[in-house]
Amino acid sequence: MSREDSFLNVLDAAAKVQWNVSMILEAKAVEAEKVRNWVLNHVHGGSFDSHEKMLSEPLDIHEQLVEVIDGLTKLQNGFCSNLKAMLVSDEEESGSDDEFGGLFSGSFDMEDPEK
Repeated sequence: MSREDSFLNVLDAAAKVQWNVSMILEAKAVEAEKVRNWVLNHVHGGSFDSHEKMLSEPLDIHEQLVEVIDGLTKLQNGFCSNLKAMLVSDEEESGSDDEFGGLFSGSFDMEDPEK
């Protein structure tokens, strides 16, 4: 398999994963809408024993949502770094073969230049 075919397979897999993530997010949005409607219709100020409990329940829900968003952000950053690694051009690869900035990429002239 050629390098281009490998890259196309990786890009195809990344696109499929992105589509699956979008389907998960769509399902989460539908679920969140249902929960929102239920909460608006069934949860009132009198449903809680104390004011502290009334504040802590929504904070727990928001904390869970922040964790989901944080996980998705980390997932997308991982995809981004993988795609950046694929987009390195051949010129950049040949120019940075070693960590010494091409110091050892040339040929050495071992003869005495004054002779």
